[in-house]
Amino acid sequence: MSLSAQPNIGNGGNTKLRCRNPGAGARPPPKPWGWGTAAAKTQVPDHRPSSFPVPCSRSSAARDQPPPRSSILQKLFHSWVAPSRRPRRPNPRRPRKLKLPRHLILRLPLVRPRWGELQFDPEAYNYLRGFDIGWSCLSFDVVRDQLGLVRSEFPHTLYGVAGTQAEKASSNYIGIFKLSNIRGKKREPIPASTVDADTDVDSDSSSDEEDEEINEDIKPILHLKKVAHAGCVNRIRSMTQKPHICATWGDTGHVQVWDLSSYLNSLAEAESGAPAPKEDDIIHKHLPLKVFNGHKDEGYAIDWSPLVTGRLVSGDCNKCIHLWEPTPNNWNVDANPFVGHTASVEDLQWSPTEADVFASCSVDGTIAIWDIRTGKKPCISIKAHKADVNVISWNRLASSMIASGCDDGSFSVRDLRSIQEDSLVAHFEYHKKAVTSIEWSPHEAASLAVTSEDHQLTIWDLSLERDAEEEAEFRAKMKEQANAPEDLPPQLLFVHQGQKDLKELHWHPQIPSMIISTAIDGFNVVMPSNIDTTIPGNTDATMASAES
Repeated sequence: MSLSAQPNIGNGGNTKLRCRNPGAGARPPPKPWGWGTAAAKTQVPDHRPSSFPVPCSRSSAARDQPPPRSSILQKLFHSWVAPSRRPRRPNPRRPRKLKLPRHLILRLPLVRPRWGELQFDPEAYNYLRGFDIGWSCLSFDVVRDQLGLVRSEFPHTLYGVAGTQAEKASSNYIGIFKLSNIRGKKREPIPASTVDADTDVDSDSSSDEEDEEINEDIKPILHLKKVAHAGCVNRIRSMTQKPHICATWGDTGHVQVWDLSSYLNSLAEAESGAPAPKEDDIIHKHLPLKVFNGHKDEGYAIDWSPLVTGRLVSGDCNKCIHLWEPTPNNWNVDANPFVGHTASVEDLQWSPTEADVFASCSVDGTIAIWDIRTGKKPCISIKAHKADVNVISWNRLASSMIASGCDDGSFSVRDLRSIQEDSLVAHFEYHKKAVTSIEWSPHEAASLAVTSEDHQLTIWDLSLERDAEEEAEFRAKMKEQANAPEDLPPQLLFVHQGQKDLKELHWHPQIPSMIISTAIDGFNVVMPSNIDTTIPGNTDATMASAES
């Protein structure tokens, strides 16, 4: 089924994305069979036969040459948001009951009189498309598949899991989705039916409709399975080694682990060009493998270990972190928590190289490094920001680097090798509202992406440095195009807008340059044209150079 906007009768007249059958003709991607034959050695039991999926090892890459800044930023798509103070609340990422429209819309042109008119440039994207799964989602995760370890040719297929923020607690579910027939390059991302009647559009609307009919076969196909979840899903994470095993943090205060292999297998068997079956609207009852109610409050922090299959940590708003250790039949959760923060634990990240080490961040403004072998207190505590630290990301390709996003809109990068001295490598204050998500690229050691409540998704390349001559040339060109402000950081590669109140992003681990983001008005799949990645043959050398 493809995506279009239709009125949601019975919900205050709001519009939301519905699905319709685009018809036959789309070629299905290769079937991802054989996943069950190479399962990794693990203590986590397989509770049902599963061919979906098995571990996919991580690849690394670095671009041959950084593209010149004068051409990198020419394709920026951005508008500018004035600073505004947000009322302080106990937890900056606490979910809200969302009753806003959930349709995808980019309002063009974006205007701010002080700088003039900023136009959306479709040439800046290899691919851009929106979709939703019914309700807004605070959190989601990409599910690794066996369609190719690193793939760059269209069409693409994407698997994912997401947790809803429904108006009624009983209406919440885990959405297991497959988005196929993702075809580029540089297609029009805005279906004509999603543009409001009062929005200024080109008078040649009839030709736009004809283009939609002609390009019907390039629309993505969404297949969705729903599993009932008690209460809103604050965060959801898929296990790296066994992606069909997922953990959810609920606003009820429970952490649950699920085996979603049957639903993923069903999606894998579905023909990509076929219409979605009616049962996609059914919310299935499915028992979790494990439910932990030892937390004294709800939470948002959770992470699977990338090195020890089945090992998990979960942190709550009551300053406590619990360690989950896998057993042959289930999990043992340590009732004695790790305690070191003085306020809510907001995010957790396992070290990519040390199996017993993880990091946490907190509303108290600190980042803590923990070693589970040395007790329940942090080994290192860093005062990272002046306000709440909402999110962190540990670089998988350069394991000494850790990034953090703050409630004041700033984000920083620190080098843990110089933690006793001045570990700050970079600090940016570009965003005007709270940073809600930050993640290093799985293919480029120096690239990371950030989302913020100022409705912007930004992509950064920290390998770039200031060059006065190139900057002057770039600014002269930008003045001609958009009269841009003078304080654009040279490391800023790309600014994506069009989503309201962005909550979380993830790079696809197997499709270089693909980023998926969630917001109040649904999901975006974004592939900027200026961050194409060429995967070199010698990935070990790339990692070694990144670590040095």
